Amino acid sequence: MQFVVAVVGKPRDANLAGAIREYETRAGRYWPLEVHEVREEPAKSGSADLVRQREGERLLAAIPSAAQVVACELTGRTMTSEQFARWMQELRERARDVAILIGGAYGLGDVVRTRATTSLALAPWTLPHELARLVLAEQVYRAGTIARGEPYHK
Repeated sequence: MQFVVAVVGKPRDANLAGAIREYETRAGRYWPLEVHEVREEPAKSGSADLVRQREGERLLAAIPSAAQVVACELTGRTMTSEQFARWMQELRERARDVAILIGGAYGLGDVVRTRATTSLALAPWTLPHELARLVLAEQVYRAGTIARGEPYHK
């Protein structure tokens, strides 16, 4: 069983990249975690729909073919940190790979939405995809501390 986080692009800001790496490393101590970054599609290559389509295809190619796909979207399911921790534990107990996907600047396209079995909202507002990755990494780490009853979560 593996948790895979697949994201479009690499963080451009060194400080943000460092914070993302820190939380992904911490989260990896609690969950079997892999992170895959796929290439951003240049905006000049076509319409927003085409960009979402191409990036979505890259995201899906980066994850295990049998993985349960979770799309991070503004309209997705919202959870408290405790609910998220229980949800992750339940997924781990099912012993099936789970891939959580974060789109690029234009979000996720229909190719990903069609494959996704669940959508997850990371916040009630739109986040830049780099910041969404940081929020997800921190919450995955927090979920691990909650699951083990450690004091990080207050």
